[in-house]
Amino acid sequence: MQYPLELTFKLWAFAPQISVVDSQGNLAFYVKQKLFKLKEAITIFADAEQTRPLYYIKADRIIDFSARYDFTDSNGTYVGAVKRRGLKSIWKARYDIFEGEESNLNIQEQNPWVKVADALFAEIPILGLFTGYVFNPVYIVSRADGTQVMRLEKIPTFLSRKFIIKTIDQMSDREEQQILLSLVMMLLLERNRG
Repeated sequence: MQYPLELTFKLWAFAPQISVVDSQGNLAFYVKQKLFKLKEAITIFADAEQTRPLYYIKADRIIDFSARYDFTDSNGTYVGAVKRRGLKSIWKARYDIFEGEESNLNIQEQNPWVKVADALFAEIPILGLFTGYVFNPVYIVSRADGTQVMRLEKIPTFLSRKFIIKTIDQMSDREEQQILLSLVMMLLLERNRG
């Protein structure tokens, strides 16, 4: 992948959809979440026409705050999983990325005060429309030893939701797959904040 990657939520879509474009302007993948499912079901495609599925993300349980989301490729091969850290994520978003049953990476919100300020500012008439320019969350992906490997940050925009993913350190292809799928799932879960 050619970093940085830019993630853009489709503005006028019934079901949440995200396009991920690399630094050369090429579509890396296209994400579509299925609506009206008791268990989350997300498909990641290689094309915007949604004809070539690459990955599937499925929850392990019905509507739960700390469900585990398993990743499989188009052949059904297990790639990894991500899980919110339960009550610890209420104040500061935290997710664990799994390889089997072992958590090898984690995602953590850099500054939880951003979402608090965003929520307060959004309640002010007229000025609340501009929160997308002022309060932009940042998420850091780290290994278990604390080494930072990737960074996701919201780009200041008026209506659309745009994010950028930058690499910080070297990682294996497997780690890269797990991190990108985890960041997509996290954004779908956290999209109402910031």
